[in-house]
Amino acid sequence: MEPLIIFGVVLALALNFVNGLNDAAHSIATVVATKSLSPWRAVLLTSLCNMLGPFIFTTAVATTIGTAIVHPGSLTPISIIVAMGAAISLVFVATRSGIPISSSHAMVGGLLGAGIAVFGPAAVIVPGTATFVDLGIAALGGAVTGAAVLGILTAALKGDVRTGILIGTACGGTLVIPILMLAGMLKITGLLAIVLFIFISPVMGVSSAFLFNIIISHLFQHRKQNRVRRIFQPLHVIACLFQAAGHGANDGQHAVGVIAALLVSAGVLSTFSIPPWVLLSSAVAIGLGTVFGGWDVVDKMAKKITRIRPYQGFTAATAGSATLAMVTSYGVPVSSTHVISGAIVGVGVTRGKTAVQWEVVREMMTAWVITIPLALVVSYAGYLIVSTFMNLLFL
Repeated sequence: MEPLIIFGVVLALALNFVNGLNDAAHSIATVVATKSLSPWRAVLLTSLCNMLGPFIFTTAVATTIGTAIVHPGSLTPISIIVAMGAAISLVFVATRSGIPISSSHAMVGGLLGAGIAVFGPAAVIVPGTATFVDLGIAALGGAVTGAAVLGILTAALKGDVRTGILIGTACGGTLVIPILMLAGMLKITGLLAIVLFIFISPVMGVSSAFLFNIIISHLFQHRKQNRVRRIFQPLHVIACLFQAAGHGANDGQHAVGVIAALLVSAGVLSTFSIPPWVLLSSAVAIGLGTVFGGWDVVDKMAKKITRIRPYQGFTAATAGSATLAMVTSYGVPVSSTHVISGAIVGVGVTRGKTAVQWEVVREMMTAWVITIPLALVVSYAGYLIVSTFMNLLFL
């Protein structure tokens, strides 16, 4: 292979390394918070599961990254390298600052910016009008149903009906989309799915963890705390390891998809496919990144969102891993940060609104929303600078 392509492959593996560096917090945050495992033991076990994730689950996320965000014909080796450079820079800076951002969305924004810089807005793969119409109808129906159900339930329990209707509207309009996707009644892929799940995945994490936590609390409310702790500590560890495998199968596929797209753009591969060495090297890179995980991010997610007990850590990790497994099977590159942060908030609010440090949540949500646009701008500007420099160099 040419030196440029080798450099691109190394850069993609570096992307997976900083991915593991930042995203180590997702899998070990709750298990560290509840002291079910020591931090270093948690990191070593989750790094192994991160490596195994791509081999256990599907590689559909890699295909989405490589083929469904920008048209493959608009990708060149230089544009892909610039996109990766932008994503790595943002994730590294965020890790150093203790901010858990999405490396998935940093990579997506990087590909968008570089693709637009090369071929203009036509490079972006946009779904047809019919998809948006189906999405709007589904969201409206879900919002109305959610508002009616939760409004009636709140009235029956003599609670705040207005709040119940508002929450029901938000949850119904959001959760109906993944439900219809699971049922095969709604097909959403590519960039639209990625953008939608910025908002859907945290809601899925919050709602599933909230409901699961209430059920567990009810079933074990008369048990002694020491007994409950002994039951849920090992279950919590297992749930976190499964969550780590899901993270490796989703976030860990970024480098896989990018390397495959790079090899196609350079003519090394005639069609988009994933060589075994790409899958293995990417898994090792994310595993190593997890071992050297960003402890400031771990501290923020483990201790600063809410206080977590072992059974709550189990419910949060189970809700997070189930959500990750679902979206990974559909090839949607979601943020593990969004999912597990939402799950942690979900178990926190079962103790009341004041149990959650909302200023920390707002800080993280701000980072989530601006990641794709910021990466797009950085990548776009970076490509213009690099291409200008190369034109001057070869004049």
